[in-house]
Amino acid sequence: MAGALAYRWDGRRARLYFQTCPGSYNDERLIDFIRQLRRHFRGERVILLWDGLSSHWSRRMQDYLAGQRHWLEVERLPGYAPELNPVEGLWANLKGRELANRCEDRIEDVAIVAERGVRRVRSSQDMLFGLLHHAGLDL
Repeated sequence: MAGALAYRWDGRRARLYFQTCPGSYNDERLIDFIRQLRRHFRGERVILLWDGLSSHWSRRMQDYLAGQRHWLEVERLPGYAPELNPVEGLWANLKGRELANRCEDRIEDVAIVAERGVRRVRSSQDMLFGLLHHAGLDL
């Protein structure tokens, strides 16, 4: 699962982007996710906050990001500080509600349940901004 929380600079709107894929995310899949995000922002400048996941900082990813500087600025979060990452609040919320006490036989079933939770969170601007504020961040 990959998720991105996006906030307008003026605080008027927030969005949640979410994707699942079979297997695990690697730099190739994350680059594809960033390419898809770019289409949503239509030339607007974006600041991306990223944690220390190795795929975020691979040589391949660094090379890709170097070519995206005209629209994308990347800021690295401190290592071992999930409390500073608003997306971690999203995962915690899903695990505490839709994914709590699940024992599915197929990963596809987990993804369906997670997507239901994402729709719930996505529908609430208050919750999206709450994830930002819970991480101690402000616009």
